[in-house]
Parts: sequence; structure tokens; C-alpha cells
Amino acid sequence: MKITLKDKTVKVYENPVSIFEIAKDISEGLARMACAGEVNGQTADLRTLLSEDCSLNILTARDEKGLSVLRHTASHVMAQALKRLYPNAKLAIGPSIAEGFYYDIEADSPITAEDLPKIEGEMKKIIKEALPIERFTLPRNEGIRLMEEKKEPYKVELIRDLPEDASISFYKQGEFTDLCAGPHLMNTKDVGKAFRLTSLAGAYWRGDEHNKMLTRIYATAFGKKEELETYLTMMEEAKKRDHRKLGRELGLFMMHEAGPGFPFFLPKGMILKNSLLDYWREIHKKAGYVEISTPVILNRSLWETSGHWDHYKNNMYTTVIDEGDYAVKPMNCPGGVLAYGSEPRSYRDLPLRMGELGLVHRHEKSGQLHGLMRVRCFTQDDAHIFMMPEQIKDEIKGVANLINSVYSMFGFSYHVELSTRPEDSMGSDEDWEMATEGLRSALDELGLPYVVNEGDGAFYGPKIDFHLEDSLKRTWQCGTIQLDFQLPQRFHLEYTGADGEKHQPIMIHRVAFGSIERFIGILIEHFAGAFPTWLAPVQVKVLPISDKYAEYGTCVCKQLDAAGIRAELDTRSEKIGYKIREAQTMKIPYMLVVGQKEEENKTVSVRSRFAGDEGCCPLEEFIAMIQKEINGKEIRKIELPDEKNG
Repeated sequence: MKITLKDKTVKVYENPVSIFEIAKDISEGLARMACAGEVNGQTADLRTLLSEDCSLNILTARDEKGLSVLRHTASHVMAQALKRLYPNAKLAIGPSIAEGFYYDIEADSPITAEDLPKIEGEMKKIIKEALPIERFTLPRNEGIRLMEEKKEPYKVELIRDLPEDASISFYKQGEFTDLCAGPHLMNTKDVGKAFRLTSLAGAYWRGDEHNKMLTRIYATAFGKKEELETYLTMMEEAKKRDHRKLGRELGLFMMHEAGPGFPFFLPKGMILKNSLLDYWREIHKKAGYVEISTPVILNRSLWETSGHWDHYKNNMYTTVIDEGDYAVKPMNCPGGVLAYGSEPRSYRDLPLRMGELGLVHRHEKSGQLHGLMRVRCFTQDDAHIFMMPEQIKDEIKGVANLINSVYSMFGFSYHVELSTRPEDSMGSDEDWEMATEGLRSALDELGLPYVVNEGDGAFYGPKIDFHLEDSLKRTWQCGTIQLDFQLPQRFHLEYTGADGEKHQPIMIHRVAFGSIERFIGILIEHFAGAFPTWLAPVQVKVLPISDKYAEYGTCVCKQLDAAGIRAELDTRSEKIGYKIREAQTMKIPYMLVVGQKEEENKTVSVRSRFAGDEGCCPLEEFIAMIQKEINGKEIRKIELPDEKNG
């Protein structure tokens, strides 16, 4: 049997051998670091016996998949610690996730944040005990009996959902046994010391609000302590940048119990939102888009034709009007389709690019709501492009270039995913293959690297998703390009071709911002509320040194306003140092200090968020400078000052 390693080294074994034994054969150091194996591209437990020729990569915590195994094992250590501390607790699930792991439990007494250090302490004991982790399997009925004996009803329910002939896998460490498919490390000591319990939350069993609310304990783990410290530092910075906190402090938006998940934009927030929408209209006009607006409520038959009634109804708000069923739109595309069909179309009209800043509503579960990031109503910067088959590739490339220009404007880097046909979908295999290939070939021609996300497309077509990276290295899915053969068929859309015959157009669904609300939340955190000048709700704060210079300050404000610059005047009877510090706290890009010298010379003393004291200059000169910065949509890079020190 030949085992080909990642570096092309070939190991030969006469008998079946486990992945762990191969790692040990390569080096003791690798065996100590090994988390799992990758056999012919598939993640496998270290205990897996290899008996045929294959390729093998030993995964460590430096690999994403290896780190996931370490975190999954850490979740079992946490569950064991919980059972020791809370013997009557019932265990639900404990997977690894993007930034760590969690475990859901039903506890017989409340668990609070004050209990986390105690749980961590018990986890450290279990790791120090160096318990071997053993895997075993049982027939389904014996697995149920085992979990019933251990009084774990949630595990019993999970097993009952499996086929009658299923072989059920378990992992055992010391006195603790858990239902799990794995993979896992070989020993509890291999989890190491680089872990931390981070927070608590409520979570419905199986995500169903009709089920019992469980306690979810979030945590994270890394291969090295330095990586954990870096992560925790980043999380502290993320708390300071939390868009919900900054949105409240900067007067941008609010949430209210009168409308959970429905954000209220305040005056400063509306300036920010409208600035983004003005930018959107500007770039789309240049790119050849026309703008439309479609109704928020449309009747059931439309949503049945589009397929949303069958595939998306659980996320839709419905109502009855004149004894007929209607739905509040969860997306804009059916309205865009009707707008296309409002008049006869010729091949000369195509491609037809129709943009819409449409307000959509989607029913999100209350536990999933999160500030502006997850809401129940939002403005989607939609556009629908209707085209001939031969125009597909160029249109996709055009949209990708437009999205790239938007993200570059804000200094975002991003990566791309191509999502293919999901199980719940409609349309023929031929249409899906043509659509998927259209997206793939456009990405290849653009030279955009991408990963394939199998089975995650929309129900009507494959899609390209753009995941942007913010200043804290977190990623957010925002832009998307979806190719659709289905809606034009279902709505019988047509155009007259050059041959005089009727043909069916192809349709692209696409967004750049995605949700305007979510994009604003991302921007708040990305810039920590210190927006580029062109986006800042207040661009200049005019600060008279005393009441005597309030009149000159008013004159300065009027000239700024006449020049299209958003300015506020602070006439309070406070010391100038206090006014400056408060303007800095509110993230104002520029402060203009005015006193006797400035009034006599018709100048202003400029302080900026970017460079501090920038000296004195004529007001006209400052206006020309800031107009250039605003019109160029410049982003001046700064290190945010320590606000306690001003």
C-alpha cells in the first residue's frame, strides 16, 4: 500500500495503518501537533485505518480543517466539564464554528457569565488529566439505550432521526461519552491551553422557537497562546466598534420594542444612508442602468408564478386584501420582471439594466436579529439585467467590475465564491449547467480567484457571492450575481430578435451593497464610526472660542453650507478644549476654531481628525480643500486617537 504525502513523499506499508501512526512515523513532533488527516481531499479522523493507495495530508491547528477538529474536541472537553459541575444538565449539540465552538445545554440552574471562569477551570483539569479519547460505534437501538441510561433526551432524539440500520458513533474520554461523528484529537491534553469561554446566549433547540430555550456557551480555541491573545485583542476592538453601540452614541439609528428587527434611522443616519444611495445612483447611471420602483405588496398569484410561495413562504409576511391573499415582498425580482414585461422589447433594447432601491421584508426569527446586520426590513440595492444569451458573459463581467469599484472605494478587499444548484431548486439540468458555466467562464476571464460552494445557489439559479473583509479581518457576504433562466420562462418574457422571431431573454439578479442597512452596519464597524469626510453626517464643526465670536462662527457656517458642506456650530459656553474633545468623540472630520485673529483675517484654524492641528488658512482655501476631498470620495487613513486623552 502506497501513501502519497503532501510533499510528494511516498510511504509504503504492508498492513493497514492509522493516520496517527503515519504521522508518528513521519516525526514525533508532527504526531504531537496532528489534529486530523485529509485522505484524497476528505477530512478523516486520526484513528482511521488506511488500507489502500491514497494521498494523505496531515492536518494541524495551522490548517483551517485541523483547527476545526481541535475546537470540536474542546467542545467535548467543555461538555465534560459542564457535566461535572452540573450533573443534571442535559446536553444538546456542540459543533465547531467559524471563530470557535459552542455547546447548547439544558441546565437545572441558571448559568451566568460569572460561572465561565469556573467552567474554564474544570476544562483545564480535564486537559491536565490527559484522558485518551476513544471512538466506538453501536447499532441504533443500543445507541438509544446508552443515551437513555445517561439521561440525555436530546441525544436520543438525534439518534431516533437516523436510519434504523445506521451505525452510531460515540467518543469517550474518562467518564464522559458523547454522541458524535467526529473527527477528534487523540487525547484531551492535545487541546492545549489556548482556549477561552467568551459569552452566553439563549438558543432554541434545533433553531425552532416552539422548542425549549437552551443555554448556549460560546468559546474559542487555537493552536498557540499568541493566536488566542491576538484574537481576544481583536474581539475587544470589535466591542468598541460595535455598530449598535456607535449607532446609538453617534445618533445614527435606533431599535425599538414597537418594531423588533425594524430599524429607525435618525437624522444623522439618514444623511449617511442618503449619501450612499446618491453614490449608488451616480455609478449606476454611468454604467447604463435605469431606475424603477415596484410595489411593496403584491398578490399571491405573482409569488406562486415566481416560485417564492412554494420555496420561500416561511420567510414572507402575508396579508388579506379584498378577500385575496397578498404578500409583502421579500425581494424585488418579480416586480422587476413585471416592469420588463410592461411593453414590447426588441433585441435592440438589450441588455436592459433596471436598478431598484427596493424596501423588502423578511421574517427572521427573533433570536437571529442583530442590530443592522440581521433585520426584518431593509433596502436592497437590486438590479435586474435582461439580455440575450450571447451577452451573458460580458454582462457578468460588467457587474463584477462595478462591484469591485464599489468595494475599492471603501478600501475593502474581498474573496469570491461560486455557488451551485441546491437540492430545493427549479428548472432543467441543461439550464442550470448553462447558467453555472456562464458564471464560471466570466470569472475565469476576469482572472478572479474563486472557490466553489456546492449546493448553495438560489432556488432559481447559480450565483457568485462577494465576501468583503473589514478592518478587523472579518468577512461579510454582500455583493451577489445570480443568473436566472427560470423567471423569464415562468413569466413568459419575450423580445423580438433580429430574425423577427420571439425569443426568451436571460436574467441577472445582482446587488452591490446587498442590504443598505447591513452595509451601513459594516461601515460603522470598519471605520469605528470615523467615516470618510464624504460620508460623515457632520463634516465640519465650527467652534467659536467664546460667545464674542459666535457671529463670525455663524458666518463661517453659512459659507460652508452654501458650498454644500455639512457643518454645525457649537455656541455653548464651554471651554474650547472641551468642545474639541467632544467633536473628536463624535468623530467629526474637521473642526474650525475661530476667535479674534480668525475674525480679523477672515481665516479659520483647522484641526482634523486625521492630523490634529493643521494650522490657520483663509476660509476659501479650506472650502476648496474639503470640496476636493469630498468630491474625490477620498479615504484618509488614520489611527484613531485615544479618546480619553483627546
